Amino acid sequence: MSSYNNTARFSEARRVAIFGGTHGNEMSGVTLVNLWTKNGTEIQRKGVEAVPFITNPKAVEKCTRYVDTDLNRAFTPENLSAPGGNDLPYEVLRAQEINRIFGPKGSPEAYDVIFDLHNTTSNMGCTLILESSKDHFNLQMMNYIKKAMAPASCLVLMNEHPLLKYSTSRSVAKHPVGLEVGPQPQGVLRSNIFEAMRVILKHALDFIELFNEGVEFPPCTVEVFRVLEWIDYPRDANGNIIAMVHPNLQDCDWEPLNPGDPMFQTFDGKTIHYQGSGTVYPTFINEAAYYEKQQAFITTRRETLVASAIIKA
Repeated sequence: MSSYNNTARFSEARRVAIFGGTHGNEMSGVTLVNLWTKNGTEIQRKGVEAVPFITNPKAVEKCTRYVDTDLNRAFTPENLSAPGGNDLPYEVLRAQEINRIFGPKGSPEAYDVIFDLHNTTSNMGCTLILESSKDHFNLQMMNYIKKAMAPASCLVLMNEHPLLKYSTSRSVAKHPVGLEVGPQPQGVLRSNIFEAMRVILKHALDFIELFNEGVEFPPCTVEVFRVLEWIDYPRDANGNIIAMVHPNLQDCDWEPLNPGDPMFQTFDGKTIHYQGSGTVYPTFINEAAYYEKQQAFITTRRETLVASAIIKA
């Protein structure tokens, strides 16, 4: 990227990958990638090489989130540089292979864009995940998608927290884009969720084609929800969960949670209230996959980011 008169100039986005099955039981991405592998006409755009790719085939085969360890946390420098061998977890070996094909991560040879398709059991609707507030290419893309989806909602979660950010499979690309669509149970396909994901990818690829053709995108503002902290379930001294997400909070992703609002309900019916200092916007509420990570939901705050104008370099 270079900047000239407040216009950011980016190289053409010629190489694009679409990842499905990073978690093998999130069926919309798995099904779409399998569909596009057989017939990629739908994802073809002028001057763009769009590659559909199953990231965790063993987990997909078993219809489980992962085999040995979470692939979407595996792209750390330590894992990517670890000496190869059968003693490494399957997902670490797979991360090294993906890094060889689509990276190396952080290098000029890395793919321009990776879309990583996920489903959530939470009532999050359509959510794009932004890894950096300084990625004006992705901000412009997300603004384009949001406008194209209107009046339907498509929100942006910004995971830039230094302690909570993790090493995703999409982080191999120059411009990583996460997509969460829900609610959808694990191992299940729902037509409305499947179609919503499909439409978002269509708009994203349209944006890339327009950018590559030389369309200049003017400055814009993008509302995002910035990750603040993970909240765990209340637990006893032995680490056992002793309360559930309160019915007033369940399914209320992105709605304001104010100090004093009900947050959890103990098994004997007592209410535990939110004790934060100000209003937050929770999401990933009661996500099935996050019980093992000791996470009941994530808190965010609303922000408006300014994206500079962008044009092809």
